[in-house]
Amino acid sequence: MTENSMFAEGQFVLGTFASNCSGGMSVTKVPERWVNSWDNNLKLGRLLDDAGIDFMLPIARWIGYGGETNFHGGVLETMTWAAGLLASTKNINVFATIHTAANHPAVVAKQIATIDQISHGRIGLNIVAGWNQPEYEALGLSLPAGHEDRYGYAQEWFDVIKALWSKTEAFDWDGAHFKLKNILGDPRPSRKIPILNAAGSGEGRAFAVRNADFLFTPAIDLSRSGEEIAALKQQAADVGRKVGVLTFSHVVCRPTEKEAKDYLQHFGQDNADWDAVDNLVRLQFAHAHSFPHDLLALIRDRMAAGHGGFPLVGTPEQVAEGLIALHKAGFNGTTLSFVDYAEEFPYFRDNVLPILEAAGIRRSVTLEAAAA
Repeated sequence: MTENSMFAEGQFVLGTFASNCSGGMSVTKVPERWVNSWDNNLKLGRLLDDAGIDFMLPIARWIGYGGETNFHGGVLETMTWAAGLLASTKNINVFATIHTAANHPAVVAKQIATIDQISHGRIGLNIVAGWNQPEYEALGLSLPAGHEDRYGYAQEWFDVIKALWSKTEAFDWDGAHFKLKNILGDPRPSRKIPILNAAGSGEGRAFAVRNADFLFTPAIDLSRSGEEIAALKQQAADVGRKVGVLTFSHVVCRPTEKEAKDYLQHFGQDNADWDAVDNLVRLQFAHAHSFPHDLLALIRDRMAAGHGGFPLVGTPEQVAEGLIALHKAGFNGTTLSFVDYAEEFPYFRDNVLPILEAAGIRRSVTLEAAAA
């Protein structure tokens, strides 16, 4: 079987983020904000698949952020969501986002291996070591005080999964966190599973470069991003690995720049759910290192518009320029979000993707189909 397409060289990979969550990535009160129903996700998945988009990435969330909309209060569980989408599409990759503390590694290993068969090798795993204390409390769990403790647990958790995916005879596991007897992983994945991790702390990034194929980090200042990406890739090279660096973006693409900026003002300022935004920012400050804290306070507006994602706002040409700038900064790809994914993506597909193909950072879907 050929390698998963996420590992293909020369492609600036594009995906969507958080379509399994109510509101998607926009903390807004506008009535057209994303409804995360299964039917809407299936419609979106098929649109993306036909357009040659590379992947879909969900957020695993257990309680919302409050405010008038209770942003992310409704969330489709990611493993079953991924299985359903992969059974209903042909080429796109779909990640399951899994919290290590809430999911036993032997169960996750078997779930992913099963979905590998359903999808013929298009499933990916996004590992979350945990940061959101109210979610831990909702699940009756204790959030370890230090990142070292969280990532020590996550390392053994993933080591168990790797053993289950590689060993062909039953084995025992006697670790600090897991005691397993006479266990065997069967079935095992048919090919390498793409592993993704988002981490900002030193411990988290050490975990990511040791274990992940793609590290997820925000793009706030592209000059700063270039240095960060180079350092991350060197950190991976120092332990004999190669890691791609991805970011996330929010798209407002319209025929004119004025239309795009007016709509951004409408949903991301005038109708933002500011109580939910402030809860989100407060939790990021208190428990997470996903965003650099010296920049987090400066991007409250971006939190409302697209959960802090890189803004791609303007005409198709301007949006394409922003994506090309991310590529030039050294990112290997980005996720995309929209206020209403299924409604807005076709305009992006028809008007932005051809510019990226002409710039040489995306391959033509037509040419790929012909080659296949």
